[in-house]
Amino acid sequence: MQKAMKRLEKEFYLILRSNREHHESDGDETATEPSQFGDDVPSASSVAMADLNAIAHCMIGAGYTKECVKIYKIIRKSIVDEGLYRLGVDRFSLLQVHKLDWEAVDSKIKTWLYAVKVAVKTLFYGERLLCDHVFSSSSPAIRESCFVEVVREGALDLFGFPENFAKGKKTLEKMFRTLDIYEAISDLWPDIESIFSFESTAAVRNRAINSLIKLGDAVRTMLADLENSITKDASKISVPGGGVHPLTRYVMNYISFLSDYSGALSDIVADFPMEVPASMPEAYFSSPGPDDGVTSPVSVRLAWLILILLCKLDGKAQFYRDVPLSYLFLANNLRYVVNKVRTSSLKFHLGDEWIEKHDAKVRQYAANYERVGWDRVMSSLPANAAAAMTVPEAAEWFRKFNSAFEEAYRKQSSWVVPDSRLRDEIKISVARKIGPAYRRFYERNRAAVSRQAGSHGIVRYAPDDLENYWSDLFYGPSGGSFSSGSSSRSSVSSSGHGGSSH
Repeated sequence: MQKAMKRLEKEFYLILRSNREHHESDGDETATEPSQFGDDVPSASSVAMADLNAIAHCMIGAGYTKECVKIYKIIRKSIVDEGLYRLGVDRFSLLQVHKLDWEAVDSKIKTWLYAVKVAVKTLFYGERLLCDHVFSSSSPAIRESCFVEVVREGALDLFGFPENFAKGKKTLEKMFRTLDIYEAISDLWPDIESIFSFESTAAVRNRAINSLIKLGDAVRTMLADLENSITKDASKISVPGGGVHPLTRYVMNYISFLSDYSGALSDIVADFPMEVPASMPEAYFSSPGPDDGVTSPVSVRLAWLILILLCKLDGKAQFYRDVPLSYLFLANNLRYVVNKVRTSSLKFHLGDEWIEKHDAKVRQYAANYERVGWDRVMSSLPANAAAAMTVPEAAEWFRKFNSAFEEAYRKQSSWVVPDSRLRDEIKISVARKIGPAYRRFYERNRAAVSRQAGSHGIVRYAPDDLENYWSDLFYGPSGGSFSSGSSSRSSVSSSGHGGSSH
């Protein structure tokens, strides 16, 4: 009996060892099938699998349980440990993780994100099935003991890293990696719960759960920090020309990335209250809700962050001395926000209703800019542009228009509207409000005023000149100026219809 058991013990060892090299594929990024015995059960030798089961059944039945189990645990544990090593899974203490710079931690996270999927779905899952198969004729206690001994240490190391990472300093740059890890564990949780279902593997389940809890807490902290950083932004720099503020770009890029993590965020922010900043104007007190087409907790949270940003931008608009420029600033920034929502996953969270509502606000800001920025020019034309008047009266109206138009143009020639669609909308709107009235006045009075002695330079602009000037606006300092000239302005001068003395 002893000789027979020694022979079986040796065979058991040799079969396990001879298939060891197959496990190397677990570290290969192309491996997708569950690793059970070597690569996995389907590709492993059915004869070898049957032999292992038969040997285990025979040795345990003959009272050689200790010897059989010992060999199995030693061989399979070494294979699992080697597999985890090949996947880049290291044992890091809390102190070691926190001593690494962010670049090194980021690299470790990338490695871990790949490793955890392979380890759970291939390595640990395979070991559970292999153990159940080899010891199928034995007591559940033996199967549990063997599996636990083989995988417990490696699994605890695997899930120890995210737990230690989550305990570190919470900075906004870590948000998306934290969510990546949270999503990975959350997605794998059904597998983890099934594979490590034994009571003796509760420590593995608990570590995975604790990692999720710590990661969720970290995300909530970072979301609160993001709100505070927006609210407390104290920069008083006015963007030249009323363009898009750096805060707008940063926050909207950040929020658009957040919107890609709706699955993880739905769990994290479900019971996370929103606090109204003390500095928020009364107009912004109402939280985003069904009236805006926003309902889910994630959507409400994202809409809330945007609301805080818009409130902050409203304050920054006051830094502009020119009122029309402040409205242009608000129109530019809100259009950027709406475009970012429209072209990212935010669209699916906030919906068309939200987009339409805020697009209407953009148009209102643009209308306010037009009203304040061009009011003096509009009022420099007679109420009835086609009405009859004396030559001196007409000349005076031309002078008033020239002065008002040139002042408005000079002031606005350095202003910008980055969005081409909004730029065209504003230009067309301004031209429609002023152009036709000026054209009627010009056609009615230009000839008479031009014939008057000493009238050189009074009729400065033909209607087409105004169109050319408007077309030069909103490109910033490199835009048009009165000295740039145009074919229309040249033709006016050469035809004697008006001077180009400006």
